[in-house]
Amino acid sequence: MYVVGNFIAAIAAILGYLITILTWLIIIRALISWVNPDPYNIIVQILYKITEPILAPFRRIMPLHNIGIDISPIIAILCLWFVRLFVVRTLAELAFRLR
Repeated sequence: MYVVGNFIAAIAAILGYLITILTWLIIIRALISWVNPDPYNIIVQILYKITEPILAPFRRIMPLHNIGIDISPIIAILCLWFVRLFVVRTLAELAFRLR
């Protein structure tokens, strides 16, 4: 059971790091959108390709034309925090109990 506990702890740690990175990428995308970035810049294109699959479902739920401001990054970050608090902590606790 020790090996399984370590494996689950590693998954929890990697998932926590990925959520942190995604959160920062969403924040950077929101900040860049204020300055009208060049859509042909490779960094902007990569940033959009990484964050758009996360933000698109929230945009379908809350269309931009109803509010006038895109709040999908805020909702996405809140959901990522929920996943981090619930799933990552649950996996870490399960790993601790299996050791």
